[in-house]
Amino acid sequence: MSAAAEPVACASTAASLAHFGFLTLPNFSMIAFSSAVEVLRMANYVGRADHYRWSIYSLDGAPVHASNGIAVRPTEALDCGQMPDVMIVCGGIRIREVIDESARATLAMLAKRGLPLGSICTGAYALMSSGLLDGYRCAVHWENLSALHEEFPQVYFADELFVVDRDRLTCTGGTAPLDLMLHLVGARFGQQLATQVSEQFVLERIRNSTDSQPIPIGARVGFSRAEMIEVVRVMESNIEEPLSLEGLARLAGFSQRHLQRMFKAYLDTSPTHYYLMLRLKRARTLLRTTNAPIARVTTSCGFNCPSHFSKAYRAHFGYAPSYERRMSKR
Repeated sequence: MSAAAEPVACASTAASLAHFGFLTLPNFSMIAFSSAVEVLRMANYVGRADHYRWSIYSLDGAPVHASNGIAVRPTEALDCGQMPDVMIVCGGIRIREVIDESARATLAMLAKRGLPLGSICTGAYALMSSGLLDGYRCAVHWENLSALHEEFPQVYFADELFVVDRDRLTCTGGTAPLDLMLHLVGARFGQQLATQVSEQFVLERIRNSTDSQPIPIGARVGFSRAEMIEVVRVMESNIEEPLSLEGLARLAGFSQRHLQRMFKAYLDTSPTHYYLMLRLKRARTLLRTTNAPIARVTTSCGFNCPSHFSKAYRAHFGYAPSYERRMSKR
């Protein structure tokens, strides 16, 4: 499924998480794991209190090696005794090789106990293959998006870097877990502490749950869809002076009807709406990363009318361009 309307995330769940469990799977991503844990450590350091604690688990209790060959210790076995407030499944390369019926049964047991579950990097595959993300919005790394979209039609795949949907927390790979954990710190202790933690890491800004990961169009539709990829590249090359649907179809060598069918089949949207989203995302990047006046951003992204730009921006992101600019300067 493509991303549906977002269910209301459970703010109380995010605000109540104090003890994090990290279930490390063989070949897990060290950078994703470290990014998550280090936010908790730094929140304790900056906040001058033991706000958080964390435990490292594996399926058999023995330390497992990350994809870089380094094992994390101490590692505990999962049991039915004291459990953390949330269990984050840490995945990495060759995830399919390590998720068997025993692993699925373990995750199902945790879910049955009512334990909130999360994932970073490819850990989402472990939850999906156990049926634990059916009906949930989910964030996965763009590299795995196309294949997982086909394999798990009951999951709502989102473009965001991370998603908190009720009792599920999913996050893409790389350094995106920094943003997820900073979001959780802010939900529990306020944005000031989250900002202080981000400053310790010399982050330019905290990315939030509305930030999309940069997903190559090939990953969205499958790299064999050369005609679709070419149409989107034409769009990306014509942001300041957008093409009409007729002009786009002519350049791509398709009929308008074929173009409409293609976007509906592969992206579940219209070419006009997708084109608009590209322009709005470009505008957000300019607002956040440059000092260009909003009027200049408006024209640079193909909007002739400032009121139309502001209305479209607010409809998509939930706030005005001026608010975006103010937030980027904080």
